[in-house]
Amino acid sequence: MSTSSKPTIVFCHGIWADGSCFSKVIPALQADGHEVIAVQYGLDSYEEDVATVKRTLNRVGSTVILVGHSYGGATITAAGIDERVVGLVYIAAVAPDVGETVQDQLAKYPSDIFNHVEAADGRAWMLPSGTKFFAGDLSEEEQKLVWATHYAPVADLFHQQKLSADEIAWKSKPSWYVLATQDHTVHPDLQRWVSKRMNATVTEVESSHVPMLSQPDVVIDVIRKAAAAVERR
Repeated sequence: MSTSSKPTIVFCHGIWADGSCFSKVIPALQADGHEVIAVQYGLDSYEEDVATVKRTLNRVGSTVILVGHSYGGATITAAGIDERVVGLVYIAAVAPDVGETVQDQLAKYPSDIFNHVEAADGRAWMLPSGTKFFAGDLSEEEQKLVWATHYAPVADLFHQQKLSADEIAWKSKPSWYVLATQDHTVHPDLQRWVSKRMNATVTEVESSHVPMLSQPDVVIDVIRKAAAAVERR
């Protein structure tokens, strides 16, 4: 268990992904001296996904910056109330408020990707045609890899939130937000709305929904700035 003075960076993935989606940003942060862990939750239930993040926090011995991509923004919003968490970084992410589900947020600003999803066996699968709306600024080869390895969430996952007033971490923790301006999965206007509501420090990047894969240096820079800010506190 780490006792480093630097905050541990804990990544939380979205749907159609797992922790390996952060593979382009983890090595640089490790080289900076951070312990880094990517949570591997199952997208079977929101409650269990948040519990998995909390179990991961028990494996570190330092303060923590939680980084959530997409749906991962909902998991860090709830898990981030833990006293060990000193900062939150949202990447093209949702961020529910009291009594608000992820679906409530997505319904305010509909996006293109959900026309390329098929429900089967109780899960929501991305069709091959969806990758251009999910990761359209990656090469064709990388998009095929994203689709081949995508992991489907339980179909009603986005309806399972409903947090109480004392379960919203961004209300009390400093937050940073990477806003993807060419996102066709979480609408950029939704990102602007949630990032403004949480009073986050915003960095805009001209990217698809996966800036950690298409423009990792931007994401690394934002996390470094967040780490530097919390280390000064």
